Amino acid sequence: MTLITPFPLRILRRPDVERRTGLSRSTIYMYMDEGTFPKPIQLGGKRVSVGWLEHEIDAWIQEQIDMSRGKTARA
Repeated sequence: MTLITPFPLRILRRPDVERRTGLSRSTIYMYMDEGTFPKPIQLGGKRVSVGWLEHEIDAWIQEQIDMSRGKTARA
């Protein structure tokens, strides 16, 4: 299956997501449970590995910026 996107796909591992967002591991998973943070994708392999799509994390960060500056209303 070939996926064509307007941006290069990059997968971030949890420590990278923590650094990018400033959130702790427990807060990331709490927000995911609430449905307010992007869900990770399964990466496969012998051990269960997950990663987040960089563009989804970037969009989440932009949403936080917009909300903090009164540009959007939180649903």
